[in-house]
Amino acid sequence: MARRDEPATELGRLWKNYGLSIALFSMFAVTFVLHTATGWMQYSSEQTSHGETPTIFGDSGYVWYWSEWTLQNWQSEFLELGVIVVLSSVLIHKGSAESKDSDDEIKQMLTKIEGQLDGLESKSSKSGSKSSKSKG
Repeated sequence: MARRDEPATELGRLWKNYGLSIALFSMFAVTFVLHTATGWMQYSSEQTSHGETPTIFGDSGYVWYWSEWTLQNWQSEFLELGVIVVLSSVLIHKGSAESKDSDDEIKQMLTKIEGQLDGLESKSSKSGSKSSKSKG
């Protein structure tokens, strides 16, 4: 009998272990197909309005327009992502979750708390030794 937290089927286990990747790839594939289809409609319309026959390959084929649009889009997206990753790892924006300043502040607070705890421990050990001396 399968445990409650384990999927009963192989497909369920696959979804549980790789659901994020499957969902993101599915969204990518659907939007990529839609990009191709709508791009073809636009290209075909432009070629027809100029009295030319729309073609997929050739000197002025759709594949060249499609490649240019796709690579321009990817270039801007990867450039944007790269800039955000690089700059956020180097620069600080106070209070941002991605910024180093929050890590530094947490380390300082932990050091302060540890110091206070050490102070409390030393006080309690001193008071414990005083009370044992007064009894004796």
